[in-house]
Amino acid sequence: MFISNAYAQSPFDAAGLSSNLTSFLPIILMFVVLYFLMIRPQMKRQKEQKSMMEALSKGDEVVTAGGVLGKVAKVTDAYLTIEVAPGTEILVQKTAVTILLPRGTIKAL
Repeated sequence: MFISNAYAQSPFDAAGLSSNLTSFLPIILMFVVLYFLMIRPQMKRQKEQKSMMEALSKGDEVVTAGGVLGKVAKVTDAYLTIEVAPGTEILVQKTAVTILLPRGTIKAL
């Protein structure tokens, strides 16, 4: 015979199937760890950020991604008008807001 027993075995043998599963087990475990350590916390942060942006209202004190600190003067669908000094207002995107500060924080500074 030209074919040895090692090549003539079916790939669906019980021993062959279990060895295939054990070879994929480390890869499956890496994806599970990746999900719980990176993907799930990031999704949670995004959800919190979205709910914070939707809850913004006039009078809230915020910090933008550029480090600008101010009080929200006007809220529209996609933009905020922030008062950074008395009589000085800037227009920023809602997505630029990173932190919602407790009221009275600006006066304390």
